[in-house]
Amino acid sequence: MEQQSTGPLDVTQIMTRLPHRYPFLLVDRILQLEPGKRIVGVKNVSINEPFFAGHFPGHPVMPGVLIVEAMAQVGGVLVSFVPGTEGRIAYFAGIDRVRFRRPVRPGDQLVTEATLLRTRGRFGKVSVTSRVDGAVVADGELTYSMASLEEMDLILAGGKLVSREEGAGERR
Repeated sequence: MEQQSTGPLDVTQIMTRLPHRYPFLLVDRILQLEPGKRIVGVKNVSINEPFFAGHFPGHPVMPGVLIVEAMAQVGGVLVSFVPGTEGRIAYFAGIDRVRFRRPVRPGDQLVTEATLLRTRGRFGKVSVTSRVDGAVVADGELTYSMASLEEMDLILAGGKLVSREEGAGERR
């Protein structure tokens, strides 16, 4: 049976799948999703991003490590739809063959496509490509490792990762 494509996801829906929050949530919308296969997400890059104050004054450029993080977050949303990932969180396990092709600047719309290459046990790999106005700005492969929230004694409560003990206190 073939997986169905899923329509767009807004930032509220994204936050149910990723633990990241402002200022570190670097995906604003999912445009296309084929669960278990591929995803396309968007980051609207604004001059108001906190990193532009120091990178670089007078010549704002999105740091490459944050472009990679944005790619990883789009991949993280894709991985969150893989069966068996419920109650788990994806961590970086490797960054391979990443290349930066051109700077990303305020006003750009960073469009990232991630394709699931393989999964094996708790590990998997995605191929990622980010574009601005159709031109490739960065690409590469990211390896992830899934960790159990239960094994880390964490739960998702109120949109935040908290200790199981702290979460139990919030429910009283």
